[in-house]
Parts: sequence; C-alpha cells; structure tokens
Amino acid sequence: MPAQDANSPPLVSFIAGGVAGGVEAMITYPFEFAKTRVQLRNQSNVASPRNPFLVVGQVFGNEGYRALYKGCSTLVVGSIAKDGVRFLSFDAIKKSFADPETGVMSPFRNLLAGMCTGVVASTFAVTPSERIKTAMIDDARTAKRFKSSLHALRLIYQEYGFLGMYHGYAGTTLKQAGATAFRLGTYNILKDYEKSHDIAQTTFTNFANGAVAGTVTTFATQPFDTIKTRSQSARGASTVNAFKSIMADEGVRGFWRGTTMRLGRTIFSGGILFTVYEQVAAILNPLFK
Repeated sequence: MPAQDANSPPLVSFIAGGVAGGVEAMITYPFEFAKTRVQLRNQSNVASPRNPFLVVGQVFGNEGYRALYKGCSTLVVGSIAKDGVRFLSFDAIKKSFADPETGVMSPFRNLLAGMCTGVVASTFAVTPSERIKTAMIDDARTAKRFKSSLHALRLIYQEYGFLGMYHGYAGTTLKQAGATAFRLGTYNILKDYEKSHDIAQTTFTNFANGAVAGTVTTFATQPFDTIKTRSQSARGASTVNAFKSIMADEGVRGFWRGTTMRLGRTIFSGGILFTVYEQVAAILNPLFK
C-alpha cells in the first residue's frame, strides 16, 4: 500500500484509495479469475488443468473473453470499499500505535498497525465481496445458477442467511492481516535501506519496492488465500473442512495452488495502486483544503 500524504484529509485518503482499488481490480482481474479457478476443488470425473495460463486459454476458447470477467463487478466494488477503508483506517490506527511523545512508529508497531487494518478491511468489506466473487466463479463452471452479483447475493442470503456472507472469514482475515503487515513491513525495510544508501526515491524504485513486497506477501500468505477460496465456493465450507479437503486432495503443496497468477497480480497491483492513488489525491487535495 502506498504511503499516505500526511497532509491529505481523511476523505481524500478514502476516495483516492477507493478509486485506486477499483482501477487496480479491473485491470488485474483475469489473474484473480485464473487463480481462483485453480484453487477450487475439481468437479467429479472432470479433468481440470492446474496451470493458470491453461485455465485462461481454456475458458477463453470455450466461453469467450467475457467469462474471464465473471464476478469482476463484485471484486471491483469490494476493492473500492476495501482500499478506501484500508487507507482511512490505517491512518487512524497508525496514530494510536505511534509513540505518544515522538509520534514515531517502530517496525514492530508498524506491523501491528498493518495487521489491525487488515482485520478491519476483512470485516467490513473484503470477506462479503470475496464470498460472492468466489461463489460466482465456482458456479460458472458447475450449476450456473447465478445470473448476476445481486442474484448471487440474494440466493446466498436465502440459503445460508447473513452469516453465509462470512464463509471463509477466518482465512480471509488471516490473509488480510498477514498481507497488510508483510507488504507494509517489507516496503518500509526496503525504503529505509535505500535511504541509508542514498538511493533516490523515484516512481521506478517505488514500483520495484512494491513488487518485492508483493512477492514476499504472496508466498507468506498463499495458504490462507487457498483456504479462503475453498471456504467461499458456491456451496460454502467451514475453514476446518476447507483445510482438510486441501490436505486430502493434494497434501501440503496444495496450499500454494494459484501462486503464479496471484503473484502476477500482486506485482502489478502495487504499481497500479500507487500511481492511481497519487494522481487522484493530487487532484482532490486542493478541493478539500
């Protein structure tokens, strides 16, 4: 997540973060689609490729390019809410974790602030949107019941109640808390190293730092992401059952299924998120000051 301008009003952070999250989600969605398809449990007696690139080619050939964006609107809306909440809440949480006398945050407190921000984002935005998106992607290859995101929302609510929107909450929250902490921690370590060696902070170095941070984050939190995907399939499952099904199907290596596509997305998403956020904030700041 890009560093916030200390002079930006909270509303600017919320709007700029939301716009950046929506743009990033729309551009990188095919990566997310393929990753989710690979992580979902295979249908009985139906062979499914494990290579995400083969998944994209197969879906494109059989269902057309529009199928690659199944569930995209849900993820875009969720990303707008997630990144808006993330930017806004991180600013507030960061202040509460800062040293009361100096206002400085240690690396450990920075990680704690990032973890708390991930929990807030998962609770209020990420888990419900991920539940609908994953269910739609799963349904598109099986029963094909869902006609739209709103239709999926209505059916899930009718069949599982309000808590049905929070299937996979534990896995999603662990992933969000870990991802936010790892991304911020790695990014800040790299930035401090560069400053100590007089390496200029440019758009290129920021993008490179974000790419490295995204790589570390992906490998560290991929098991949580895989468990989350299994939990949020069309039929839904508990976190424990999702864990058991992955172990039964593929063993420990199964927890890292979909890493390639998620890695492709996180490398690009950091640069896109940072660029769009800065541009939107630069436009809005004069209007709100």
